[in-house]
Amino acid sequence: MTSNNLSPKEILKNTFGFDEFRPMQEEIINQALNNEDTVVLMPTGGGKSLCFQIPALVRDGLTLVISPLISLMQDQVMALRSNGINAFFFNSTQSAAEQREVVDNIMSNEAKLLYVSPEKLMSPEFTGILQHANINLIAIDEAHCISQWGHDFRPEYTKLGFLKQKYPNIPVMALTATADKITRNDILKQMKIEHAHVHIASFDRPNLSLSVEQGTDKIKKILKFVEKRPNTSGIIYCLSRKECELTAEKLQTAGYNAEYYHAGIKADERAAVQNRFIKDETPIICATIAFGMGIDKSNVRWIIHHNMPKNMEGFYQEIGRAGRDGLPSDTLLFYSLRDVIQLRQFAEDSGQKELQLEKLQRMQDYSESPVCRRKILLSYFNETLEEDCGNCDVCKNPPKQFDGTIQVQKALSSIYRSGENLSTTSLIGVLRGSLSQQTFEFKDLKTFGIGQDTSFKDWQQYVLQMLHQGLFDIAYDDHNKLKLTSLSKKVLFEGKNISLVQVKKKVKEKVEPLAKRVRKEKAIKSNLFDELRKVRTELASRFNVPPYVIFSDATLRDIEDSKPIDENEFANISGVGDYKLERYSSYFIDVVNAYFTKKKGLGNAYKATLEMYKGGSTVTEIAKSRKVQETTVMSHIAKGIGNGEDIDIFDFVEIDEYKNVKRAFIELGREFKLKPIYDKLEETVEYGKIRLCLSHFNANP
Repeated sequence: MTSNNLSPKEILKNTFGFDEFRPMQEEIINQALNNEDTVVLMPTGGGKSLCFQIPALVRDGLTLVISPLISLMQDQVMALRSNGINAFFFNSTQSAAEQREVVDNIMSNEAKLLYVSPEKLMSPEFTGILQHANINLIAIDEAHCISQWGHDFRPEYTKLGFLKQKYPNIPVMALTATADKITRNDILKQMKIEHAHVHIASFDRPNLSLSVEQGTDKIKKILKFVEKRPNTSGIIYCLSRKECELTAEKLQTAGYNAEYYHAGIKADERAAVQNRFIKDETPIICATIAFGMGIDKSNVRWIIHHNMPKNMEGFYQEIGRAGRDGLPSDTLLFYSLRDVIQLRQFAEDSGQKELQLEKLQRMQDYSESPVCRRKILLSYFNETLEEDCGNCDVCKNPPKQFDGTIQVQKALSSIYRSGENLSTTSLIGVLRGSLSQQTFEFKDLKTFGIGQDTSFKDWQQYVLQMLHQGLFDIAYDDHNKLKLTSLSKKVLFEGKNISLVQVKKKVKEKVEPLAKRVRKEKAIKSNLFDELRKVRTELASRFNVPPYVIFSDATLRDIEDSKPIDENEFANISGVGDYKLERYSSYFIDVVNAYFTKKKGLGNAYKATLEMYKGGSTVTEIAKSRKVQETTVMSHIAKGIGNGEDIDIFDFVEIDEYKNVKRAFIELGREFKLKPIYDKLEETVEYGKIRLCLSHFNANP
């Protein structure tokens, strides 16, 4: 049973502002509408949510969404409401009155989507509520949490299999951005949907650049990286709480607005940090890996991994938090042997030693790769990229290799002569002839000092490459001592040659002082995109939502390129649905018109309209004189009323019309929506007049 006469494609355009479905979306939606179970694997930013949100709007009843984090469900509900959708969440953060409102909307069949955690779902109070709900679809978000083989296993998720037993005729849709083959099969089994359709979209995110650097001089490299990306949002993921705090402190000292986030700070402080980040008040966050999972922020422009992640799934999910709007974004991973050792120790102590060690090895393969990194990343998810991507550091700067047999023999000979009692640090010390506490007992080895013509940092990279090629193993259960392998013995005793990648020599670059950077940034001329961002920030503050909920950066770029000067043109912008068209278009149209008039030396468009109105000109005369649409003039008048300008609304609206609009506005719940009022008044009051009335209500609550 449908709740309206609109098709999925009409809802896609009218509600969400998109003209075409992305690959697989339409097929998945149709299967859900046909009561068929589905498993959906799509990359972050690939459009997973629309797969269950659109069926929720097509059919009568309630779509139940299981979500792992309170912050995640709150963020998604906020985004849905920004498109005029009656969505709710039900969790412990709400008061009794707020929960009662949710229940009332469920009972009256007004709620379209309801987000709930697995714990709340199985609570007695919520079980009673569901008995009265008309459920049409069950969506399991972050479905990889179901599987013990996944990277973020959550035991409470394994209990969700009861849903298919309790609601056998209701379709289940399990969605995730990260799941290898074994995890996908486990999702089907755990959810008892073995015959579900499985849709695997491409995991390729071509808008993300991929780079890896050695984990030396990290702070200098981070400052250099951030300096090249002014006025952008980014996340720096750190392995420990201490590194989060130290990195944030270094950035602050260098003049950047940065904060840290980890489980060691109080919950209310964490929430405040996250809130400042999503509202673009704090652009840089140094955080442990949990940060970002509950954030649907589309304008994160870069991700830095201060330390190597423990597996490819986690890495892919974390870099996927950048560039969700499809615009170019950057990722940088720092890789060091110290991280490898620490993560291997974690894996050894885990309950899944073999699995976690194998996953870590694949992460090493990516980090140390001399070939296109995207090929390795995609191959992990069983996807093949035939051509090099051209958007990773390896493709942009193909490494030069050389015959490194002599260097390898020096290192392996040192390990052999020491009786395999060297760690990586002491090995380099022996090669460099460094007399320290770690190397003193090996000072009489014939190889002591044999590699002093190579720098410590270069030896670090060569030793890392040797480890990657399997020339020695690390005995984690024996003080991290290096042990020779069958391959290393072939190099030492059978004349096998080994190639190494040349260490890149970089010219030392200094980070500019803050004052100089500020002067440089001020020298950059403000463009239309900057002006659009300012308006978005003002609106976000007024409506108390994050800026990206108003419009994404991609939508602002489309506005910048298309330069719409009236509502008809603005309606064609990607990401602009009916609700946002009604609520926000006039503000951005003003910016575009101001841009044109400024270029012509005519001053601010909005002010020019008001000056002509106060001079006695009619709307038609103003539009003709200024060569704009009458709807644009009316939007200026509405903005003036909303801003408290001295404008008599009854110059444009009859008293009876005003009273009728106000009555409808109150009866419809005091929401600033044009179409519901237009429909309720049976089309007797035109849109322009309704807009003026709503502006007046907003200015005079």
